[in-house]
Amino acid sequence: MSGELEQILLQLTQPDNAIIQQATAQLKLAFKDPAIIPALCAVMTGSQNSQIRQSAAVMLRMRVKKHWKKISPDHRESLKAVVLQAFQQETEHTVRHSLSQLSAVMVKHETPDRWPALFTLLNQSTKSNNPMDRQVGLLLLSKVVESNPEPFKPHYRQLLQLFGTVLQDLDNPTAMYYCILTLTAMTAYTGTEEMNLMRSLIPTLIIALRHLIKADQDQASEAMEVFDELMESEVSIMVPHIAEIVHFCLEVSADTTLTDSLRVKALSCIAFLIRLKSKTVLKQKLLNPILQTVFPVLSAAPPPGEEDPEDEENSNEDDTDNESPKHFAAQVIDTMALHMPPEKLFHQLMPLTQACLASDNPYKRKAGLMCLAVLAEGCADHIRTKMLSSMLQTVCQSLSDSNQVVRSAGLFALGQFSEHLQPEVSKYCAELMPLLLAYMSALNQAKIGHVTKAFYALENFLENLGSEIEPYLPTLMETMLSALSNAENLKLKELAVSAIGAIANAAKEKLVPYFLPVIESLKGFLTDTRDEMRSLQTQALDTLSVLARTIGKEVFSPLAAECVQLGLNLTNAIDDPDLRRCTYSLFSAVSTVSPDCLNPHLTAITTIMLLSLKSTEGVTAHLEEDKTFVLLDDDDDDEAQGDTILDEEGTDTVDPDIAGFSVENAYIDEKEDTCDALGEIAFNTGAAFQPFLESSFQQVYELRDFPHEDVRRAAFVAMGQFCRAQHKVWQENPTEADHQALQKLLGVVLPSFLEAVHSERERQVVMGVLEAMNAVLKACQGEALQSPGRLQDISQAIRDVLKKRTVCQDGGGDEADEDEQQAEYDAMLQEFAGEGIPLLASAVPAETFQPYLNELLPLIMNKAKLSYTVADRSFSVGTLGEILQSLVNVSGGRACAGKLSNQLLPVLVAGVRDCDSEVRNNSVFALGALAQAAGPLVAQDYPMMLSLFSNLLSKEQDRRVIDNLCAALCRMIMSNMEGVPLEQVFPALLARLPLREDMEENKTVYSCLAMLYSQNPALVLSQIKPIVSASSHVLGTKDLDTETQNTLVMLLRDVAQRHSQEFEGAMKSLPAEQKMKLTGAVSQS
Repeated sequence: MSGELEQILLQLTQPDNAIIQQATAQLKLAFKDPAIIPALCAVMTGSQNSQIRQSAAVMLRMRVKKHWKKISPDHRESLKAVVLQAFQQETEHTVRHSLSQLSAVMVKHETPDRWPALFTLLNQSTKSNNPMDRQVGLLLLSKVVESNPEPFKPHYRQLLQLFGTVLQDLDNPTAMYYCILTLTAMTAYTGTEEMNLMRSLIPTLIIALRHLIKADQDQASEAMEVFDELMESEVSIMVPHIAEIVHFCLEVSADTTLTDSLRVKALSCIAFLIRLKSKTVLKQKLLNPILQTVFPVLSAAPPPGEEDPEDEENSNEDDTDNESPKHFAAQVIDTMALHMPPEKLFHQLMPLTQACLASDNPYKRKAGLMCLAVLAEGCADHIRTKMLSSMLQTVCQSLSDSNQVVRSAGLFALGQFSEHLQPEVSKYCAELMPLLLAYMSALNQAKIGHVTKAFYALENFLENLGSEIEPYLPTLMETMLSALSNAENLKLKELAVSAIGAIANAAKEKLVPYFLPVIESLKGFLTDTRDEMRSLQTQALDTLSVLARTIGKEVFSPLAAECVQLGLNLTNAIDDPDLRRCTYSLFSAVSTVSPDCLNPHLTAITTIMLLSLKSTEGVTAHLEEDKTFVLLDDDDDDEAQGDTILDEEGTDTVDPDIAGFSVENAYIDEKEDTCDALGEIAFNTGAAFQPFLESSFQQVYELRDFPHEDVRRAAFVAMGQFCRAQHKVWQENPTEADHQALQKLLGVVLPSFLEAVHSERERQVVMGVLEAMNAVLKACQGEALQSPGRLQDISQAIRDVLKKRTVCQDGGGDEADEDEQQAEYDAMLQEFAGEGIPLLASAVPAETFQPYLNELLPLIMNKAKLSYTVADRSFSVGTLGEILQSLVNVSGGRACAGKLSNQLLPVLVAGVRDCDSEVRNNSVFALGALAQAAGPLVAQDYPMMLSLFSNLLSKEQDRRVIDNLCAALCRMIMSNMEGVPLEQVFPALLARLPLREDMEENKTVYSCLAMLYSQNPALVLSQIKPIVSASSHVLGTKDLDTETQNTLVMLLRDVAQRHSQEFEGAMKSLPAEQKMKLTGAVSQS
């Protein structure tokens, strides 16, 4: 048979399609004969043609991969012998490579201990005196270990010792290359006993990489991944050598003679180290050397006659494949901003940035602006509170720079500032809007690449303007509507549609006058099925979702059903991940306005959404060699029809042809947005979603381990939404079955949240998990804490985050002093954890929570010290206030608050005297909450609190603080009236009404008035004039909720009936309009 087989294989290499098809058919037939295995073995060892030997090896590999169990035992044994024999006699590299891959597949089925001859061969060849033998042996070793690293564990020590020798064989770079690949494959499986050996290899490894770079940059670039792998699984191996690794990577990054791919590897390694070990990088004084290398890379001019990718006219904003060293240099600074304390970073970074901004070279000016732009996210608080106006001034000046490259960078920086430096940046509206509108007026003349950047800045700025947008609305909408109807360029239409979404976020119902023309345009785009319309359609769906959420229920509801139908039609007609993602977001936006419109379609909607979650589409396996033979791949056998990446048990198996996986961004975004939308739809459609809850939960739950962190985060958030949805259904219809379903769900979700808090690597994911857990606690309250030990576990998790003991906080490795500065996002993570404390306090009786509260409080109070940042101090006193507020309504809360008062008072009193208004505000609130919670138990502290407040009231400028002072005084009065000298306090309080900023406190103020009127009517009557005046400002406005509105109307009505003369007198001094409003409210029955 082997002779015919060789003939068939030879025909497959012919350049004639007809011959290939005929040969393929013959081959399929041959594969039905069990003798195919020995025949292929014979061709693989005996053919004179290397191409045919290779083909035979590849076919055998496919056979083994799919049908090992069907190969007879004696064929298996002979195959094991033949492969090794062929390997030893083979002289062609390509064939050896295929043979080593065949061995690798066999190792997956025949573990190495059942194949002793393999070990013998590996041992002989890797220790041989002949460099070629060593190289070939290491090739085989790298393939078999990569394919199944675990069974080799008993041999790791021996292998590491071997590597120590091979890595010093500097004249044999290929051997070093295979050795490093094997090391990379083993890393994830090494145990503690191999750690020290691995650690000692690092210096040798760096020298080997230097030599490999000289010999073969592509191989060196692949070998550099050993660092990624070490950081992923065992960063502690690298810590003692961090300085050497960083200096090596800096050397590579700075060398412009090397390939971009190598330099990018080196820069991304530095960024990864900063993410994982920023404290060590700072302690070892590596910040300055890194910046000194990164800045020249960031400010390098492109080669003559070329532009940076982002400055090219046809550059696509969404094109994330910008793998240039410059792009990664900016990422290094971005990573520093996210993971280092701003004070330490800015001290060394700003002089370099300022030098760039002042340079005559436009690419240096661009680098300075890029640097400011990437600092905005990670160091937002620092910039907002300390340097916003000077940084904005720099950016605004750059918008009129003579060079377009610099202007573009300025627009990018302005967009970043607008996104991350809220709310302060919006206060510069009057300066910034004219500059941005000037760009808009020249839309049709400018180059579209540059216009895109102007839109980016404009959108981010408008998004957060709120009512400040009003004066600009006519101009903005005129520009956008005209672009929608007249622009030739589809990209320009897309930008205008996107901008309308941003405008809607700020203008909300003020956009109603423009609603119809906008909707007509959007519908036109959404029903046009031409391919070139795709990204415009995606954007139209996005904007439609924003309108559904912002324009107001009355205006949007009539369109809701049509939108759902439109979305379903699109997903049926067009297979595109971005379009699906935006359709799902539209469904979830509609669910907030009119959930009933979705009910009839929930089966169809959940079916397509779950397919998006299950799909492995967009996951590309990188194949290592030409797959001409895929067409022969056993389709005569039905059992192999499944997804090749999943084997019979459905577990992931790594195919040795596959060098790695990458998932296209569009598919990651699709999965992320699908999770978000499913959670929201489940919550909003309530009982109607019940039949789909379990299947949806199952799919989402499986994504909690997805390789991409954005998808993991979205999966956790959706799991929390499902709990809240089930709780809502049970509350609306309290059946035992629904209650059990809720407890079952919480029993799966909360433990998986806690597990993630402790062991998830990505800080962003943990923040999402804590936020989701807080939402579940807030909604389900005591129900979430039914299970024994749950309260303790959640308290422990909060404590671990506050003590920086979780994996994403670098696991408490460097327990430096508690006052140390930290990155803003690290502080934010702790804030999310702290927000859980008041939620726990309000969910259980105070005596149950007291022991946990006693452990958590010192960690919160500690952050109120002056050595901490404003954000930390504000968080500390704010959380204390929320905890006290929670104790007001739980059993035993008063006694608990009374016990805590001596501990808390000094912290809160110091906070009232803080130089920052937000800290003062939160401290005033917390003191009021203490009085409300502890009541008479803090009566002895009332005089001190009153004198503190009176002192503050006389000099405070900040309106929010004044509003909170009024509310705190009201809380003191309501919980212990005897302790307050009302004759002095009451008039002083009324003089500060109406509230201007913190409208939620109107509830407190008017409840207090009503209570005083019932207990001391004479006092209220004596002040009826200021009371009537304040009431006339708030009645009938959004500043009062319905209940408070009613309380106030009842109070005024009673005064008007019983004391008409005084009431009339008080009304006299009001302006006519307010007089009418009050008279109307009081006389309505």
